Amino acid sequence: MLFILSAGIAPGLALLSYFYLKDQYEQEPIKTVFKIFIFGVVLTFPIMFIQYVMDTEGLIINNILHSFVSASLLEEFFKWFILFLAVYQHADFDEPFDGIVYGASISLGFATVENILFLLANGVGFAFGRAMFPVSSHALFGVIMGYYLGKAKFNIGGKRKRWLFYSFLLPFLLHGFYDYILLAEGKWMYYLLPFMFFLWWLGLKKVKHAHILTKKHYIGSGRENADII
Repeated sequence: MLFILSAGIAPGLALLSYFYLKDQYEQEPIKTVFKIFIFGVVLTFPIMFIQYVMDTEGLIINNILHSFVSASLLEEFFKWFILFLAVYQHADFDEPFDGIVYGASISLGFATVENILFLLANGVGFAFGRAMFPVSSHALFGVIMGYYLGKAKFNIGGKRKRWLFYSFLLPFLLHGFYDYILLAEGKWMYYLLPFMFFLWWLGLKKVKHAHILTKKHYIGSGRENADII
């Protein structure tokens, strides 16, 4: 049991540490990041219950509904809603890159619980594949969500409403396509690998651009001499 729990938790903490340490300026308080991670953990259970009810009531009748409604819409909307409610106006959210840290945090809290439950049901032999695909994909959906929340928070280009819309829309679409690929019988691996390469490319591109926006933010606020971590 302890080995399974360790295997289930380790990928999420490793990825969260990676994105947390990519913050080159003022790193977020560990307490706040952990709180958002726990929000993601708690969020897993009501979402799984709603998904179970939808499946039991026969509301999910095909792969598209399963991918884009039962999985993507429910999961990404509630993650977005909690970030908007609990983080968006928070004083600690004081630079564009912070959105990426908080987006990855709530997504990895959710993904960690999913991962533990899957490994408990199916065995630790799936741990590597779970870390490579479901856990990392959730992290990257969160990165993209947080990137656009950061742009909205600091009204980059005067397009706050557009960035808020993108912060939900793009993770929703990417998550939906990811789940739809998994349901492609016998051919999912042919599509999943290039999709994951694209997702990592897109996520890391957003990380790089968030660094640029954060640097401009500090220069524009007269804090260009702030300590770089």
